[in-house]
Amino acid sequence: MNLIGSTTTFSFFTLISRILGYVRDILIAIFLGTSFYADAFFVAFRLPNTFRRLFAEGAFNAAFIPSYAGELAKDKKKAEDFARNVFNLLFIFLLILVLLAEIFMPQLIYLIAPGFYKDPEKIDLAIKLSRITFPFLFFISLASFFSAILNSYNKFAAAAAAPIILNIILIGSLFFSQLLNSSEVIVLSYAVSFAGFLQLLILFFFVKNNFTPILNIKIKINNKVRFFFKKLVPSIFSSGVTQINILVGTIIASFQAGAVSYLYYADRVYQINLAVAGIAIGTVMLPELSKNIKKNNKKKIINLQNRAIELSLFLSIPAAIALVLASKEIITSLFGYGSFDIESVNNTAMALTFFAIGVPAYSMLKIFSNLFFARNDTKLPFYLSVVSVFLNILISVSFFNKLGFIIIPIATSVSSWINVLLHYYFIKKKNLHNFDGEFFYKFPRIILSVVVMGIILYSLLGFFTDKFNYNEIYKFIYLFIVVLISLVSYFVISNFLGAFKIKDIKFR
Repeated sequence: MNLIGSTTTFSFFTLISRILGYVRDILIAIFLGTSFYADAFFVAFRLPNTFRRLFAEGAFNAAFIPSYAGELAKDKKKAEDFARNVFNLLFIFLLILVLLAEIFMPQLIYLIAPGFYKDPEKIDLAIKLSRITFPFLFFISLASFFSAILNSYNKFAAAAAAPIILNIILIGSLFFSQLLNSSEVIVLSYAVSFAGFLQLLILFFFVKNNFTPILNIKIKINNKVRFFFKKLVPSIFSSGVTQINILVGTIIASFQAGAVSYLYYADRVYQINLAVAGIAIGTVMLPELSKNIKKNNKKKIINLQNRAIELSLFLSIPAAIALVLASKEIITSLFGYGSFDIESVNNTAMALTFFAIGVPAYSMLKIFSNLFFARNDTKLPFYLSVVSVFLNILISVSFFNKLGFIIIPIATSVSSWINVLLHYYFIKKKNLHNFDGEFFYKFPRIILSVVVMGIILYSLLGFFTDKFNYNEIYKFIYLFIVVLISLVSYFVISNFLGAFKIKDIKFR
């Protein structure tokens, strides 16, 4: 498997999805700004969307793919039986979970946004919207199951492209609400669940050549199925630690007006870098790493792990530098229109700066955790993630009254870096990885390329400084020019220095 080629395929469709996501969020910012309507919708959207990220971007794949890939290598019939049993259990569990959530939604909102209870109108709206959006969890989790099947066959395009549907539907719903003269947040909420249903249908169409689900209440819970679910619970927590930390941040931020929206918009910007530099690489490497571990092919294991770490750093370090240097310019260009005022721009840019410091850590966690997951070890990453979340809560709660919402991205980044160090300590202790000569050759060249790119970016921002004023009409165009020049220069310099080979980019 060509890691760069497969990652390019996954990243290409993910990038399109995230760009459409930006368009969606720009429109939401224009229509809703950082009002209490926006806060209520983002809580309602984050609730099922956090589960989506936990399932689609790590946890389910981490537990399912090593087991399924192992069975697939031995006997396809047994692999299908295993997958059907898991699917049926997942279907029943999700159905019960959604029904319980719909009934106990007021209590659930109190848990994730306790600060809303100071405002009866806001809490009532959040409960109403959350009841509309929560079925999205049922559809998208089953869709993620189909994605895991496709990934096990090294088919990544359909799974990566599916989220594009969500963004197209949400963008369309904003304009549709104007035609209906209806509340934007209500129409948006219905669109979330509808988009989840469409994604499930489309992924079913792609997966049916490799797997056909058969609903059956009589589920055979054998040792293999028990082993899978035993791994699933800790993997949900450990592979989704970044999302859990963000959810914790949302809970704490609910006590400050507008803070939930500031964190949401900042999160949306840096998530595109995490999607490419961590999630894409981690998703692509896990099936192949699992298969090579089953075959005990040590040479391929070490090579795959080194190339994954190398590629993650190659993408995440320059992203972090760029987001720190240009946070205000990025936020004002993407969202600084309509109801999204100057105060919203400044606060969101501050949040983005501190989130950005943790971007390489968020990305490396996806790679490091896979080193354990591929070996069917979900417990140790789970324990390390518990430490990270506890540390995040401790820092956030201790300093929130003094520093306000800005402590949340600071705590998220600090706890994530500590989590990376803890993972690496145990990776070395268990002798799961050694850096090879190619990594030591490329890493300093990556750093040098980042330094040169940072200088170019800083110079361009200074040259166009007047073009990023809040009232500047064409500021997005100047941002595009600055980003494009910086990005091209980074790849050219990297290719020249030998940190990256353009010829390795192949769609698969």
